[in-house]
Amino acid sequence: MSERLAMSRPKKGASGKTGSWRVFKPVVDKEQCNACGLCAMYCPDAAIDEELEVDLEFCKGCGICARECPKKAITMEREEK
Repeated sequence: MSERLAMSRPKKGASGKTGSWRVFKPVVDKEQCNACGLCAMYCPDAAIDEELEVDLEFCKGCGICARECPKKAITMEREEK
């Protein structure tokens, strides 16, 4: 897959990584996933990579990926601290 030039990449900000205050995290059911890539396209934090793996260090738990998934392969589960 060729690299998309307009796609941003997550990196550590001044306040640290964004995943430390998340309440819900996305969990992908690989059996249901058809690898359409909509979750990665809609992720506002670019926390979903080319292989559709969620980088929990940067995911804010907003749930947009789960809402946009046409196969409902992503569920939001409560984060255990």
